[in-house]
Amino acid sequence: MTDTQLLNMRMCDLKLTISDTVLQKRIDQLTNELGDRGLNFQPHFWLSDDWFSPDDVPGIAIPFYLAHPRLMRLERKQLLDVEGGTHERCMEILRHEAGHAIDTAFRLRRKAVYRNVFGKASEPYPEHYQLRPASREYVHHLGMWYAQAHPLEDFAETFAVWLRPGFRWRTRYRDWPVMEKLETVDEMMRGLRGKKPPVQSRAMVDPVHRIRKTLRTHYERKRTHYELDLPSVYDNDLRRLFSSESAHRRNVTAAAFLNRIRTELRRTVAKWTGEYAYTIDQVVQEMIERCRELKLRLGGSPEEVKRDAMILVAVRTTSFLHEGGHRAAI
Repeated sequence: MTDTQLLNMRMCDLKLTISDTVLQKRIDQLTNELGDRGLNFQPHFWLSDDWFSPDDVPGIAIPFYLAHPRLMRLERKQLLDVEGGTHERCMEILRHEAGHAIDTAFRLRRKAVYRNVFGKASEPYPEHYQLRPASREYVHHLGMWYAQAHPLEDFAETFAVWLRPGFRWRTRYRDWPVMEKLETVDEMMRGLRGKKPPVQSRAMVDPVHRIRKTLRTHYERKRTHYELDLPSVYDNDLRRLFSSESAHRRNVTAAAFLNRIRTELRRTVAKWTGEYAYTIDQVVQEMIERCRELKLRLGGSPEEVKRDAMILVAVRTTSFLHEGGHRAAI
């Protein structure tokens, strides 16, 4: 099918399943990891329009596009990235969501030790959260210091670090205040060994076979969700990075140069910051448009300018997020 044909389809008409896909192998791996820890708990899984683990349901929703390579290609075209598209990244997210699921299954958030160490689960979920990159009170797992978003995310991230096979979290986080959280999770999980969870609902929230929106509508909404309304704050930086002098009037334009290295910029900065590739691309696009308006051209070594451009994109993206502009994707 062409992209246009796919975008016009409703999700419920895709006829997708988890069985006989690479997802089943990754689910089996997660189940084995839980079993190896002595946990008598197996979350159930279904396909939906995003990653999530619902309140009151100890299960995990997996985004539909991971069930078929053709849909993964469309996802990349639409959002410039495939969240969970590699084996390693998929397992990281599955472990995180398993933290939410086991929290629900055993009603862990009701325990006093949970509230004392992680905070109250009843705290309102923010649309944005203030980042504290230097803090050692949180683990680093999914990126963008996601454990800082909410007590529930703090627990899920800590659980994911604890569950990861072969990961020496006691060495990695030695002398960090976050060790109290990791030791708390370790103690809680030891107490659950062999026990059956009191919450065993197998309900599925928003399963893909019931979602009637088209893929076109889905991606339009996703792009709106992740796009940053960034102001044109780059002018001074861009003038230092590029040139408007007549001596460089025959050089390639700054806009053309940035467009040429756009993919590398996006990929590298996403790796540095953990931010969504689509969001970073909006920063680059804003810079390209300002370069056109300022009529800037390449004035130095292409390699040096490329390096400095990467730093500028990373700094501008991160500084915006530190001002509270990051939308917490759940």
